[in-house]
Amino acid sequence: MSTPSLDATQDWTALSACKDADPDELFVTGAAQNRAKAVCMGCPVRTECLSDALDNRVEFGVWGGMTERERRALLRRRPDVTSWKALLDTARTEALSRSKVS
Repeated sequence: MSTPSLDATQDWTALSACKDADPDELFVTGAAQNRAKAVCMGCPVRTECLSDALDNRVEFGVWGGMTERERRALLRRRPDVTSWKALLDTARTEALSRSKVS
């Protein structure tokens, strides 16, 4: 699946799989988080969502397929990252380059 291109003026949330979802379904605890994460799996802007949550230290809800606990653990493992957006954009570009070569 290809990721839609976003220009500098376009808001990624307009392309999100959860844009019409009830927020109460995304800000949940326990087993309900797995249902919320499932919405993220096919989302075309999952990376943008996750990087936004990580860069802004969003404390609650499922963002980009990760719960608040998973995001906190990632932030603790990688305290050196100053821009998750840059890191994830670079990783996506590299992955796309590798897939074109294969």
